[in-house]
Formats: sequence, C-alpha cells, structure tokens
Amino acid sequence: MTNCRDLILKLKEVNNEKKLSYAEIEAITERNGEHVSMASISRVFADGSENGSFRYEGTLKPIANAILDIDIIEEDDDLDTQGLKIMLQYKAKKIKELEAELDHEKVKHHEKMEKERERFQERLDFLTEQIRLKDERITQLLKNNVALTEHILDCPYKKNCKE
Repeated sequence: MTNCRDLILKLKEVNNEKKLSYAEIEAITERNGEHVSMASISRVFADGSENGSFRYEGTLKPIANAILDIDIIEEDDDLDTQGLKIMLQYKAKKIKELEAELDHEKVKHHEKMEKERERFQERLDFLTEQIRLKDERITQLLKNNVALTEHILDCPYKKNCKE
C-alpha cells in the first residue's frame, strides 16, 4: 500500500509539472495499448486519493507509463533515471514474454485436456454400449428361461416321466 501511495503522490507531482489533462492521459494510455477510463484517471488525481486503493496493473501502471515517459529515454535524464528506465523497459518486455509463454502453455494444456476428455468420452460411450448390449442379452435370456420353464411345466410327456 505504501508503494501505491508513493506512486500516486509522484504521479500527481509529475502531472503538476507537465500539466496533462485527463483526456490527454487517457489518449496516451490508449496509444500505449492500454485503457484507463476518464473516471479512473480523475479518481487517481483527486485530493486524498493516495489514501485510497487502486488496481496497480489496470489503473496505476498504465497512468504511470503515460505520465512518466518510461518508454522514452531522454538526453536530459540523469544517468540513474536512464538506467531505471532501461531496467523498467527490460522488465516490461520480460513480463510480456512470460505472459505470452504462459498463454501458450495454457493453450497446450487446454488442448491436452480436450484430447483426454474426448478419449474418456469415447471410452465411456463404448462401455455404455457394452452395458446396453449385455442388458439386451440378459433380458433375452430371461425370456428364454421363462419360456423354457413354461414349456417344461406344460410338457404333455411329463406324466410319463418318473418322478
């Protein structure tokens, strides 16, 4: 929470110097491929907002990227600032690579799970059909058994047999 508080205070300080409007900040975030609503931007820059809570990834980070010019290394930046910007650019690139790799792994996992589901469904269908066939055979055998029992009980030669 302290880091978000410090970040919001720094964003307010830098924006007071740059005098960017909320619409300009929103436009910059859009150009950066991110989206933060005008309402969220105004809440971040409202009085006392540093004591509130905001989503870092969805709100604060895109605004920071827009206001702090992290992607642009300027000649008048001191060496520490240039180094930090280079490090942030590297980390942002690495995060995107890892997210892409994670997405790829998720797709592979879902494909594998789908194949397993299909295999199990085929097996289930096969076993269900086997049960149905067995039920039919049992029913037929019971009918034959009843018919045979009736035939034996009604047999005209039964009287001639020794008991």
